[in-house]
Amino acid sequence: MPLLGDPGHVHLVSACASIAERLKQLPRAPDAMLYISAHWEEDIATVTSAEQPPLYYDYYGFPDEAYAIQYPVRGAPDVAEATRELLRRAGMAQSGDGERGLDHGLFVPGKLLVPEADIPCLQISLLKSLDAKAHLELGKVLAELREQNVLLVGSGFSFHNMRAFFEKDNAEGDRLNREFEEWLSETVTQCGAEERWQRLLNWEQAPGARYCHPREEHLLPLLVCAAAAADVASEAWHFEVLNKQASCYWWD
Repeated sequence: MPLLGDPGHVHLVSACASIAERLKQLPRAPDAMLYISAHWEEDIATVTSAEQPPLYYDYYGFPDEAYAIQYPVRGAPDVAEATRELLRRAGMAQSGDGERGLDHGLFVPGKLLVPEADIPCLQISLLKSLDAKAHLELGKVLAELREQNVLLVGSGFSFHNMRAFFEKDNAEGDRLNREFEEWLSETVTQCGAEERWQRLLNWEQAPGARYCHPREEHLLPLLVCAAAAADVASEAWHFEVLNKQASCYWWD
């Protein structure tokens, strides 16, 4: 929908344009981008490893042009192997997948952030357990990739209650949405390391948590990134999507 000009996503597109400019200001372009997509779950951490990955249009019911989107980005099999080695050394079960295409959790933000498609990309799956601690631990392991000039991208959504997107005049829902966003922003931009870890570990206790995330797969990419960064986010973008408050964050 952001790529098709949907008016409910204009603020998201604007935020991504700002982040794209932030990327251009880096002293050195990333050698690769590793996306933690909300749209891929496996029993164990699995990494795409194809040299020329296809796109995987993992959605239905959209206009024909949604299935004609192209993002001809190269894969990064060398980074895939480095990622798997980090996981092996940490004692985490892992696997590679040379066949799976890049889903819309990669190519939609990819087209907005790096429209030239000139930075190699790969994905790592979520764990089917959806366990918060497991994803925080995953982030700690992936932290070393940042030292190898790999940009980690948590591709989810800070609000993901699909029914609620189409609610009208729900004051209680709006309150819960706002309170969760305030909690999330405070957690990742203000809290010290131990408090941040504990809050994210116990995210279900946050106000409005289960209203905003009936299922947590769209929140978990943020947990991975926050743990990989091991510091507060240095910048935040807050915007409205389909009449709901949402946000995204940058870690140096």
